[in-house]
Amino acid sequence: MDTTLTLDDIRTAAQRLHGQVLETPCLPSRTLSQIVGCEVFLKFENLQFTASFKERGALNKIAQLTDEERARGVLAVSAGNHAQGVAYHAQRLGIPATIVMPRFAAPVKVANTRGFGAEVVLQGDTFDDARAFGLQLAHERNLTLIHPFDDLAVIAGQGTIGLEMLAQQPSLDTLVVPIGGGGLIAGVATAARALKPGIEIIGAQTERFPAAWNARHGGSLAVQQATIADGIGVKATGALTLPLLQQHVDDVLLVDEDDIEQAILMLLEIEKTVVEGAGAVGLATLMKHRERFAGRKVGLILSGGNIEPLVLAEIIERGMVKSGRLARLRLDVRDVPGALADVATRLGKLGANIDEVQHQRAFSSVSVERVQVEVVVHTRGVAHIEEILASMRAAGYSAERIG
Repeated sequence: MDTTLTLDDIRTAAQRLHGQVLETPCLPSRTLSQIVGCEVFLKFENLQFTASFKERGALNKIAQLTDEERARGVLAVSAGNHAQGVAYHAQRLGIPATIVMPRFAAPVKVANTRGFGAEVVLQGDTFDDARAFGLQLAHERNLTLIHPFDDLAVIAGQGTIGLEMLAQQPSLDTLVVPIGGGGLIAGVATAARALKPGIEIIGAQTERFPAAWNARHGGSLAVQQATIADGIGVKATGALTLPLLQQHVDDVLLVDEDDIEQAILMLLEIEKTVVEGAGAVGLATLMKHRERFAGRKVGLILSGGNIEPLVLAEIIERGMVKSGRLARLRLDVRDVPGALADVATRLGKLGANIDEVQHQRAFSSVSVERVQVEVVVHTRGVAHIEEILASMRAAGYSAERIG
């Protein structure tokens, strides 16, 4: 089996994909550049029709199937984005598709995959369980397996992103690319290294799934159960992708869950763009390892935007708490008519917008003639919270921030 991947392979893939997938923009971000201390350029793969880069590799593989293979159909095992890419392009080309997804797969990704006409089979409590079942099912039904990353045609399809980025922004001297199974970075690194040999290529991985970091650094960090970056929650890199990583990638850096949450929120607030966890690890890496990229011209791939709305809502709320724009205050108040109204009036005059109120009598340790009031308020930040507390204390209230 041929295990080599060349620039010509990726250029041929680009010709196959032309007009079938979006050539996404790669744009500078002035605000993010100021924050992280380097020139940041964003490749908006979350704008693809399936909201992920994965359809590039899926289509490049499907487009090369024989007529007989197309008639029998294809099968993919995926927790989400690869599933949607395979299902969409199979439907578009009239090819039957079966998608095996683990039972924990995000409902939005399951629904979207079914919406593209694929037969979705939910099987297994882990991705490995689902994969084992999928391999068996593909064998039983004589279906062509479309692997999410460990296939040269898939890797070449993902590598077309590298061609586009360097055509759109030729001055880039660094690329930061998410790593799960390694298909994206293997393809992008192969293309970029051939076009611009001096470019620095950095892999970004979550601490909870550090397979590529372990391979690069000779480490033995444990794989954990779950991550907000579920798109790169892969236990091991591929047999084909790992040699390409070792050949072309300069380093692999780790980020934690808080870093990823912060990056999702920054991209939403600053760039007005929605990314899933895996799509935010590049920015999270720039934030966490700022000195490593000082003064560089860095390209980031926003690899996908399929995030559950409720998860996004929770990230927004948690981010507001961390930045001090949402705070829970506790006040000790005299239990007399009008006291609560006085608290509300004073908070309003101080510019705090009340989101929630809890009025505690029985479940507090204050004396019987007093009552404990907890309020959740929207503020302008930490300094504003301190101003509110100082003013309430000056008015005779015992006041503290508790969240």
